[in-house]
Amino acid sequence: MSLSIGIVGLPNVGKSTLFTALTNKGGLAANYPFATIEPNVGVVPVPDKRLEQLAEIVHPGRIVPATVEFLDIAGLVKGASVGEGLGNQFLANIRETDAIVEVLRYFSDSDVVHVDGAVDPERDSETIATELILADLGTIERALPRLSKDSKRGKEEAAKFEVVQRLETWMNEGHAARDFQATDSESALLHDLHLLSAKPLLYVANVDENEAGATLEAVGGIVPVPISAKVESDIAEMSPEEAAEYLQMLGIEQAGLERLAQAAYSLLGLQSFFTAGELEVKAWTIPIGTKAPQAAGVIHTDFERGFIKAETASFGDYIKYRGEADLRAAGKLRQEGREYVVQDGDIMHFKFNV
Repeated sequence: MSLSIGIVGLPNVGKSTLFTALTNKGGLAANYPFATIEPNVGVVPVPDKRLEQLAEIVHPGRIVPATVEFLDIAGLVKGASVGEGLGNQFLANIRETDAIVEVLRYFSDSDVVHVDGAVDPERDSETIATELILADLGTIERALPRLSKDSKRGKEEAAKFEVVQRLETWMNEGHAARDFQATDSESALLHDLHLLSAKPLLYVANVDENEAGATLEAVGGIVPVPISAKVESDIAEMSPEEAAEYLQMLGIEQAGLERLAQAAYSLLGLQSFFTAGELEVKAWTIPIGTKAPQAAGVIHTDFERGFIKAETASFGDYIKYRGEADLRAAGKLRQEGREYVVQDGDIMHFKFNV
């Protein structure tokens, strides 16, 4: 599974600059509202130092990291839900993403105009939250006549109509769909509405260069990930060695993409396992708590259907024993059955019947 993230924010908060830097993808980043007038899409590898360590042992033909897809849309402004600005035209493009990253402006630059006149992350977050809620209410309003008609067909349809009505009341009070109290079965009934305010939310604080390693106070209960779009733009033009030296000089342990990917994996409850061999070393993304057959199914559905067992080693043991042969000799290559819950960093080979 590939992680998909929609990037939202007000105009001139550095969304497009950040997108361009993180994805190393050419795009328009300008000092005026609505510089982005069509969605930008970039797919980038998820940084994971463990892949390089595995490759040093098995010498594969290639290294295949997990990927994350970023979608950057035009800046939202107050009133976007009723046609102000351009951002609302593109909200449909991020309705099926796994999560939303909202970029908040923290940096100070008198040459970059703020659409509301002054830097205020709390106010900006409330503006975006309101616009997403209003956009979702529009989705619900359009769906209710059809759901009302369908509700006469059976119990499940009636239950869906009832829960959507409750959700509409909740959201009309100014609450996001993600905070709506619903059972698992009720949440499943709401899934096909693809509500924006139901998606897990991360804040990225676009900070000044000297604040890129800072710990920030929570905004609306969420602690932002501090990233300097300026720093990310600079290191995108550097060699890996130069970038590492530059980050060290700034007191930053990890580049912005790595910190953002880790925060997104944590938010969504995801982890990685690895396969390692002469052909390739590869990272696979799975939800935390996934059992071995379902992890095998991420590689190929036939693996899950014909699953027999998994040969598994922890990343630490694999590095310590320098590969499969010594792992097997030391009894550290385990034989796992169908009920084994895959751990983050497991190196796995699957046995199956076609």
